[in-house]
Amino acid sequence: MRSGEDLRPMTPDVLKKIFAEDQQDWFCQAARSDASPDDVIALLDTQSYFELLKIPYPTTRDAVLERLQSQQLIKPTAHGWTITNLAAILLAKKLDAFSPALARKAPRVVIYEGINKLKTRNDTTGIRGYAVGFNGLVDFVYSAAPQNRFIEEVVREEVKMFPEQALRELIANALVHQDFLTTGTSVMIEMYSDRIEISNPGIPPIKVERFIDENRSRNEQLANLMRLFGICEEKGSGIDKVVNLAEVFQLPAPDFRVGEIRTTAILFAHQNFANMRKSDRIRACYQHCCLLYINNRRMSNQTLRERFGLSESGAATISLVIKATKEDGFIKMDESESTSTRYASYLPFWA
Repeated sequence: MRSGEDLRPMTPDVLKKIFAEDQQDWFCQAARSDASPDDVIALLDTQSYFELLKIPYPTTRDAVLERLQSQQLIKPTAHGWTITNLAAILLAKKLDAFSPALARKAPRVVIYEGINKLKTRNDTTGIRGYAVGFNGLVDFVYSAAPQNRFIEEVVREEVKMFPEQALRELIANALVHQDFLTTGTSVMIEMYSDRIEISNPGIPPIKVERFIDENRSRNEQLANLMRLFGICEEKGSGIDKVVNLAEVFQLPAPDFRVGEIRTTAILFAHQNFANMRKSDRIRACYQHCCLLYINNRRMSNQTLRERFGLSESGAATISLVIKATKEDGFIKMDESESTSTRYASYLPFWA
């Protein structure tokens, strides 16, 4: 592909999009063709579907089918019904009842003993559709998380290391924004003693630095239904919540990384400010600045001290963090406010 005056190799993601241009949308493709009405009810968890929508279950089977058809989850054929990939990926009682390809789209949870992959404690792959199995998936991951001893000492009760709402947002985000055209891979949730990594196939359409303030759904049909089910929001506030919860629970700033074919979100266990690396402090400073800006506030030395749980005696140390974040180009001084270093306020680089 051309890049200015030069030619450079296309990435696998770009090539895949080109090859897929003449293919039918993945969600509209048939997961099962010519299914009978009984097959539809047997394969899809229609009971949970209506419970998620918070509407009464219809009194007749035909009314159930009509509702599913209205949302393009099933389509009539000359010999019955086509169950679409969209219906199967959301509502399947068992994904492997459709095809091995769909079964491989199930999220996988791997729990390790330590900080590396040397010893696996648990390796579980889901079997249910994303919508009907979501709460069970989040509960399983949350229950496996270690305790946050730092917060326990403050509130005097058992608290998990990773906030449940943060896990919920990141898992939903990974499920919704994955690239379904990537074969043989799925959403991965890998928990270590000091972090949890949640990754999905595909490269995001926006840069990771703009995850907090921007939003673009890769899979609009899926995102819309997940929103109707109350599982995720389309207004782009999910990452904001994750960053805010990291601050409330005194965790290092979450890290978002883009590899060759996968996007990964990392939540870290509690760590004292003194033990944080420079890159962790800079990332936290930038995310804090973004979070305040989208809430019509401004970051200052004082707000960042409070984010890190430091007293006023740590002002000089926080000034060094702010200076390093400015030098890396992530934040800038708010020229409309005081330019005094002591009373200065700051904006994200894109503001």
